[in-house]
Amino acid sequence: MALLVISYLAFTPLDTPVVTEFNDKLSHIVAFFTLAFLVDFSWPRSKWKPIKYLPLFGYGLFIEVVQAFMPHRLFSTWDLVADILGLLIYPLVLPLLLRIPRLQQLRHGTVK
Repeated sequence: MALLVISYLAFTPLDTPVVTEFNDKLSHIVAFFTLAFLVDFSWPRSKWKPIKYLPLFGYGLFIEVVQAFMPHRLFSTWDLVADILGLLIYPLVLPLLLRIPRLQQLRHGTVK
């Protein structure tokens, strides 16, 4: 579902222009942080490994390449950098997330 929402937002024309570049990049960081979280917790018994997120990087690159051919969008290296940043921030924040008891249970596969 998250991929559908992100794809929709990435490929539809913007009704309103992005207010600032900062907001746009923050949106990319949050989106790819969220995708990293979802991938990580979808396979809770496997440890965090960078290789798990290679498909997410590929997805970000795919979005930018497709946007290069769309009249209402552009390829942006900085968008791709923001995507990567979201993926890199996730493992740094993960120890804080694992302080939440419910997430600990999900991570260790002990949720009933």
